[in-house]
Amino acid sequence: MNYRKLGRTNFQVSEIGYGAWGIGGIQWLGGTDDESLTALRRAIELGVNFIDTALAYGDGHSEQLVGQVVRGAGRNIYVATKVPPKNQLWPARAGVGIEAVFPYDYIVRSAEESLRNLKLDAIDLLQLHVWNPEWIDRDEWRRAFEDLKRDGKIRAVGLSLSDHDPDSGLGVIRTGLIDAVQVIYNIFDQGAARDLFPLAIKENIGVLARVPLDEGGLTGKIGANTKFPPGDFRDSYFSGDRKRQVAEHVAALRRDLGDGADLPETALRFCFSHPAVSSVIPGMRTVRHVEANAALSAQGPLPEETLAVLKRHAWDRNFYD
Repeated sequence: MNYRKLGRTNFQVSEIGYGAWGIGGIQWLGGTDDESLTALRRAIELGVNFIDTALAYGDGHSEQLVGQVVRGAGRNIYVATKVPPKNQLWPARAGVGIEAVFPYDYIVRSAEESLRNLKLDAIDLLQLHVWNPEWIDRDEWRRAFEDLKRDGKIRAVGLSLSDHDPDSGLGVIRTGLIDAVQVIYNIFDQGAARDLFPLAIKENIGVLARVPLDEGGLTGKIGANTKFPPGDFRDSYFSGDRKRQVAEHVAALRRDLGDGADLPETALRFCFSHPAVSSVIPGMRTVRHVEANAALSAQGPLPEETLAVLKRHAWDRNFYD
């Protein structure tokens, strides 16, 4: 496993991190806690030392599982979590004031609840789970982050940027008040590489690449007739005609890559091929996926000719709507 510095922090984080949304037990169905705990422990054995979770993932259940494994790891594991919006709206809505989403007291209480779930001394990276650039000059989030840091409850701070809107983070990066941003970045959504990544490098801000496999679309396993359990997040994300669209785009991608190309491997290596990316955080609910993904770091970035092919497959759409 290779490691990269998370922006201006002193955290040396694994290129392949662990995205813990899928182990929350509510939005992603079909897994078990035992399976999740085994996968988490195997990831740490293979050198993964960065785990991204959130208070909203299974109403704290993901945090509880992560904390259980991290406390018994016997080595330093960096844990990031997120404060959910008080109004429970993802993404943030334009024109909605921060007092309805992240009032000062609410941010502090949420961080303390996450610490109780994790049972850790401090949170390594606390992020706001949504962001609206209209809030840049507001005092609530700034004071909450400062006070939580001062009290030793958190070590670094960041933001999870809105779906398919990386430019929403440009202004706040320039303030120098955050340490990291989390952003969608994958073969289909390459928007973050245009303006956000160059600015993050310039300002020494860590970047966490989320949704590297497009919620499963870039695994190559979703066809027009794929079925998901009712209530599973993917049943909504890939609703209507979307599975057919994904299958067609994946087929075109496979044709361009040629025979023998492993699509999930290519998708993950695409993400950490960009020097701005500190860690890629795929969801990994099984040991099989952990072992396959963790092994990719040793293979290094993709060749320039492959990256040139992938650049042609950017796809402008939003399945979160």
